[in-house]
Amino acid sequence: MKIEEEISQLKFRNNNHKSAVNVIYTFNWLYERHMELLKPFGVTIPQFNILRILRGQHPKPANVKLLKERMMDKMSDASRLVEKLRAKGLVDRRICDKDRRNVDVLITEDGLKLLENIDEYETEFDKLTANLSNDEMDQLNSLLDKMRG
Repeated sequence: MKIEEEISQLKFRNNNHKSAVNVIYTFNWLYERHMELLKPFGVTIPQFNILRILRGQHPKPANVKLLKERMMDKMSDASRLVEKLRAKGLVDRRICDKDRRNVDVLITEDGLKLLENIDEYETEFDKLTANLSNDEMDQLNSLLDKMRG
């Protein structure tokens, strides 16, 4: 459906305005569907992002600074997210051996198992972009990369 129909707005100032509104609207559409897919697993998108980063680091630990750098949502409070994941038994925190001012964060076996369960639903995530061909997805990725300059 066209953005004009989605938000009931027939006119935009110009194509720049329309493109920006379309990207923001599409981000929110995608985010909501991603949240719905993760809901049965009891994690939010930012928590899922932290777990994926930690799985990529596994078996090495990560510190909160590294998590913040790699997170997609730079506004998220990584320390708070780590604490919520620790309370769920999905990550462990411990004082860094090399620098006692830092905290090492490691994904637990339960965290790895949860990600394995979520991985089984990858095709559901893929359906979110199923209306696009591979060439269109390549083009979209190139255009989004170009837009960010």
